[in-house]
Amino acid sequence: MTPRSWLYVPGHRDDRIGRALDSAADAIVIDLEDAVPVGAKDRALANALDTLRAASPGREIWLRLNAIGSEWLEHELCALASAGSMPAGVRLPKAEQLESVSATVNRLACDVHAIIESAAGLLAAPQIARCHPRVTGIALGEADLAADMRTESSGLAWARGWIVAAARAAGLSSPIQSVWTAVDDPAGLAETSRTGRAQGFFGRSVIHPNQIDIVNEAYTPSPDEQSRARRIVDCAAVAMEAGESAVLDEDGRFIDPAVVANARLVLDRADAIAARGVKA
Repeated sequence: MTPRSWLYVPGHRDDRIGRALDSAADAIVIDLEDAVPVGAKDRALANALDTLRAASPGREIWLRLNAIGSEWLEHELCALASAGSMPAGVRLPKAEQLESVSATVNRLACDVHAIIESAAGLLAAPQIARCHPRVTGIALGEADLAADMRTESSGLAWARGWIVAAARAAGLSSPIQSVWTAVDDPAGLAETSRTGRAQGFFGRSVIHPNQIDIVNEAYTPSPDEQSRARRIVDCAAVAMEAGESAVLDEDGRFIDPAVVANARLVLDRADAIAARGVKA
């Protein structure tokens, strides 16, 4: 089950890594890229590897590597190749050219999420999504993408739809929503997270522990949603027994196999979240 909340933590801050591991985030992303000063790159990598070795079983830990072509990425790839413990996966930023992404992924032994942060990467997203079996997700890095596209965040609505379509066409899970940088605006985080879920995203990156519960709630099917989904599935089962593939429910709404598939997805996600033993 894809996590709901992905908490970024700077890799050079071992004190913050410890607090992140104790948080309610479904997954932790130890950042080796943008949040780490150049002079602290080696320390960040060492902290990440130490964390992986000492992590509790079942704690989902990812790494955000440095950009393709950087000297730091080469160091990280070599370190991971000889590491005794692997992350659940890595985020590969600045994914742009099919060949370089594929070559980099080929050197890794874990899942990879390719992060699209440029216009060129956006156009190549459908190919990047299919370039290697270990690419299990694609997502947007919206701050960099907006800068490259010379637009505002509100101008990326079409790009969000594009990345959802590219991921699903490649058979990947729903993309993870990009961060909400206004930490002091929880209402905006909640609203945009609900919108993201409606647009086809599932889960969201967060940059502060105060954002975790808001994102977890937004990406957890509500009791009303679960009840509605259960009624749809039950109604469809009765219709199937009667030899019908489509039927009107008790509220007069049309139910066909596509509606049933969405209802099952709601129930599957709710069950998976409950199985984690965590609360919204």
